Amino acid sequence: MIFLLILQADTLMNKSFKTEQLFALIISHAKELMREPSVLFWGIVFPILMALGLGIAFTQKAEMTERIGIIETKNDLSDSVYSIEAFLDKHAEKIHHANSPDEYKLIVKNKKLGNTVYIFQKMNWKEATILLKKGEINLVLEDKNGEIEYNFDPAGPDAQLNYLKLSKILGSSKPVIENSENIEPLTLKGTRYIDFFIPGLMALGILMSSIWGLGYTLIEKRSKKLLRRMIATPMKKSYFLISFMSVRTVMNFFESLLLFVFSNLVFGITIQGSIVALLLIFIAGNVNFAGLATLISARTANPEVGNGIISAVTTPMFVLSGIFFSYQHFPDWAIPIIKIIPLTMLADSVRSIFIEGAGFSEIVLPFFILFAMGILFFSIGLKMFKWY
Repeated sequence: MIFLLILQADTLMNKSFKTEQLFALIISHAKELMREPSVLFWGIVFPILMALGLGIAFTQKAEMTERIGIIETKNDLSDSVYSIEAFLDKHAEKIHHANSPDEYKLIVKNKKLGNTVYIFQKMNWKEATILLKKGEINLVLEDKNGEIEYNFDPAGPDAQLNYLKLSKILGSSKPVIENSENIEPLTLKGTRYIDFFIPGLMALGILMSSIWGLGYTLIEKRSKKLLRRMIATPMKKSYFLISFMSVRTVMNFFESLLLFVFSNLVFGITIQGSIVALLLIFIAGNVNFAGLATLISARTANPEVGNGIISAVTTPMFVLSGIFFSYQHFPDWAIPIIKIIPLTMLADSVRSIFIEGAGFSEIVLPFFILFAMGILFFSIGLKMFKWY
């Protein structure tokens, strides 16, 4: 019903508002959409599979396994290699393999954070380089001048953590148990990665469904000469476009609802803030991206050109808006710019309602900005829109 507000200016210029025509178009587009199995997969199944995969990958496990490479040296009796092997012989379990070098299994115990299992394997630099590129190892130990040299990418947090742990443990005669007396696990709701990711995935789903499902569909219909047939009908452009927007909004609602139900059942995700505020920001996000899709597809008739325009619009938002990881990692000068991107405003607002307990007062500004931008995009797109 929110899209009926867009027709206000147009209705004032006409004697009547043809509700039957608009509803007939909505039903027609809904039936057309439901006949496409790919729509159901990419809109419903794929986001759930993505949430499941990333949720499992980033959920804290009771035991983590890390593989560590040890560079073989020409002198097997060097102090560093001997000290490593002596330590592993004493504290680790040696694993024998028939056709590959023996490995050592070292368990670093921690009752509060879970155990870490280190698998040490001897290799040369060529083998180590390949395994580093594959991501199978992130730390390589090498004998250099009688000391242990730790080789790793300083930008990798996992490699840094392994270095800090192993640099304290290797060569020590103490039991392989981490000190956890001063550690208190933080188990507040909303602190997990999956709690951060799901609201962002919902916002991303609204963007992709609107831009590709609405914008690209119109471009494709125009390229196939399907839109020009509409000229012979008494249908108005505004009715036609609003019916598309309405169907996409309803579909996005059910997609987000199913994703939330799945996340709640599997990962225990809850909405800590206002449901009304969530519905309002959801509507504002749909109006914004549907209006943007209308503007993008207003005149474009070539699918390849449309594909390029859509990619140029969506890719920066996809990368910068903090869907998968926080945008706080970007330089300080870029963060104020990132915050005004529509997808960022939508994702931040939805995330604040989910995990911060926000209400309408906290999202009122992004709500009006997103809604107003959507109306502006739609109005310009409606003026520019061509049937052929």
